This record gives sequence, structure tokens and C-alpha cells, in this order.
Amino acid sequence: MSKVRNTLNNNRWACWLVLACLVVPMFASYFFDDMFSSLSPLFNNPDQLELGWDSADYGFYSSGYSFLCILGGLIVGGVLLDKYGVRRMGSAFVGMMVGGAGLVTYAITAGFEPKTSLTIAYIGCMLFGLGSEIAGVAVTRSIAKWFKGKHTALAMGLQLSIARLGTAMALLIAPMMVTSGAEGHVYTLSETAKPALVGMGVLAVGLILWAAFVAMDSRFDKEAGTTDKVKTAEEDKFRFSDIWKILSNPRFLMIAILCVTFYCCVIRFKKFGSDILIPLFGVEMSISSLLLAMIPFFTIVFTPLFGMLVDKVGKATTWMVTGAGMVLAAHLIITFAPQGEPVFAYISIGLLGIGYSLVPSAMWPSVPKIVPEKNLGTAYSLIYWVQNLGMWSVPILVGNIINNGGSTHAGKVAAALNAEYVFILLGVIAVGVAVMLLRSSRKHPDLRLDDPTN
Repeated sequence: MSKVRNTLNNNRWACWLVLACLVVPMFASYFFDDMFSSLSPLFNNPDQLELGWDSADYGFYSSGYSFLCILGGLIVGGVLLDKYGVRRMGSAFVGMMVGGAGLVTYAITAGFEPKTSLTIAYIGCMLFGLGSEIAGVAVTRSIAKWFKGKHTALAMGLQLSIARLGTAMALLIAPMMVTSGAEGHVYTLSETAKPALVGMGVLAVGLILWAAFVAMDSRFDKEAGTTDKVKTAEEDKFRFSDIWKILSNPRFLMIAILCVTFYCCVIRFKKFGSDILIPLFGVEMSISSLLLAMIPFFTIVFTPLFGMLVDKVGKATTWMVTGAGMVLAAHLIITFAPQGEPVFAYISIGLLGIGYSLVPSAMWPSVPKIVPEKNLGTAYSLIYWVQNLGMWSVPILVGNIINNGGSTHAGKVAAALNAEYVFILLGVIAVGVAVMLLRSSRKHPDLRLDDPTN
């Protein structure tokens, strides 16, 4: 009789400790990425910012997160993770994430001319974005490894919910750190940089905990006689033709398209949420910040619950359709509800938050069911690559729409509505693709997309 090895991942405490080490870097990444989201109305008046950026500049800066990703960085990064392992390459990209954030912080504090600071910050945001995305792939792969066959969706749901807590904290804390001044007040560089400095501190903690994870993961592999690289027979080793095989999988394409359209409807909406909610519903900036923070707070509560639901009962494609439909309904309410009635803002944000919890809880655990394990890192990277095509283009488009609205109330209302039409179109596509995935799952039950994961 073969002896069962007592490895670290057989100890429940070790698995959850590893999860704790993995979620903090993602929490820090989300915090830093959203540090300006609830402050976006400040960019409507660049003359009152020593930084000198307007809304179009802010949209351009935000798009930098995805620039290197769509140039192939995500695909290359995913291949490197598969080939050289999560510990080595994950550490490199976590370091890139922290270094890019440091460059952004330097750019907005050094007193450069607006164009110079924007250029340097854009480069920093590019490095931060690619590092964050590949770090996210490494975290997802590591969770799949440590929780294989036991509470996978729950663990991924917890990771997502805690990471999104970083967004919630950024949305709530940033307006407290950059308080509204009197009429004509000029916000200094030191004022606008406070969220970035806090973000750098959290990133430093995340870097330390990532190092702790690397040590535990190395010990686990030594005990189990495994490796964090993908070891396969010679005929099964990765080839670039595998990318085409993944992209030619119709279920994979559906998940990728759902991912980009759905996430843009929520994540890119948050970047300009205050510019939309304030003119349409007449709320103050403090209230709009609270409303936007409700989105990730909903996910903190509901994502783990939905993860357990997917683990226990399955029906993943049904939950994807439901969540995408809720997000579309939220944008329809924002656009067509009576203006000046804040209650509709609360309803729509509630729908966004629940939908934002539901779709990822079902979507991410479905990927290993349709992609061979040897290509899993590459597959997640390809999904993130498609997602970042939208993450790069949508903020540029919406930023220019907001900027062209001008400073009058009527102009701001028109700009908010035009921005919402973009999100509605994306929502319609997301619902349509989710329905196609549901029908495909029913035609191909052998894929077991709707089976429980436990």
C-alpha cells in the first residue's frame, strides 16, 4: 500500500495562511489602481490642480494600466509562468507592480510640468498594470494548486472579495485624505499624492507576504516531490500553436468576451462613477464616493457566498447570465431613471455590486474545465489580455466624453448619459454572450461546466 504524503496543503491552516499571503498583494494592487476613482471630478477643473491634469489626461493615465498587457505582455507572462514557475516569475512581476507604483508616485510628487508628469506616470502605470495582471494570474494558479479538489470556488471568491476591499478602501479613504477646499482652492501635489503614498505602504506589506508565500510553496513542492513549473511529457510541452488551440475553443472565447464586456461595465464605470452619478442624481461627492464603495463592499459579502453556491450546486452558466443581466439593468436604471432622485442611484449600485459578485464566482472556476492544465496559466493570461483590450480603450473613450461635456450642468448631464450608452452597449454584449455560453453548456454536458466543483 502506498504511503500518503503529509504535505502542507493537507493542513487546513497552511492553505488558509497561504491564501492570506496571496490576497494582500492583490488588495494593495486594487487600492493603488483605484486611488483616484472617487476623486475623478477634480480633473474637471485642471486649473485648481497643481498636477494640471484634466479628465482626458486622467482617462489616458488610467488606460496605461492595460497598454503593455495588450501588446502581448500578458501572453508572454502566462507562458513564462508555465515554463519557469510561479515563484520565480510571480516574484518578478510582483516586483514590477511595486516598482511601477513607485514610478507613478514619483511622477505626481516631483513637480514636473503636466505633460511630463503624465508621461512618467503613464510609464509607471504600464509597469504597474502588467505586473498586477501577471501577479493576479500567479495568485489564481496558486489558489488552484493549494485548493485543488476542495473549496476552490470559495477560495477564489475570498481572494476576489478581499482584493476588492482594496478598491472599497481607496474609494472611501481618498476623499478623506484629499478633502474639498473652498471655492478656488488649488490642490497641491502633496494633497493629491496622499492616496498614492498610502498605497505604496500597503504594497510594501504585500511584497513581504508574497515572500512568505514563496517560502511555503517551495516547502510544499519539496514535501510533495512536485514543482511549480508545468511538467509534461515531451509531446505535451507548450508550443505557440497551443495559443491558437485555446483561442479556437468557442467556450473559451465566450468566457473571454464575457470577461471584457462585463468587467468594463463595472471596473471602468467606477473610474468615472462620480462624474456620472453627481450630475444625474444630484448627490454630493462624499455620497458618490460612498455609493461607488458599495460596489466592492457588496462583493466582500456575496462573492464567497456565491463561490460556495457554485461549489455545492453548480449551474455556473446560469449564474453568469443572471449576474450579467443585473449589471445591464443597473446601467439602464442609471440612464433612464428620473434625474435628481438619489434612490435610483442606490438601487443601481446594489445591482452592480451583486452582479459583480456573481459572474466572477462562476466564471473563473469554469476555465480549468475547458482548458488543459498544462496551458492554464496561458489561458488565464489570454483572458486577461482580451479583458485589457477593453480596459485600455474604454477609459480613453469615456474620459474624452466626460471632458467634452464642459463645466455647465447641462453639459455634464449630457456627458454622463453619453458615457452610460457605452456601458449599456457593453452590457448587452455581455448578456448575449452569457446566454450563448449557457446554451453551449446544455448542448455539451460532457464539459461539466454546470456541475458542482466539490
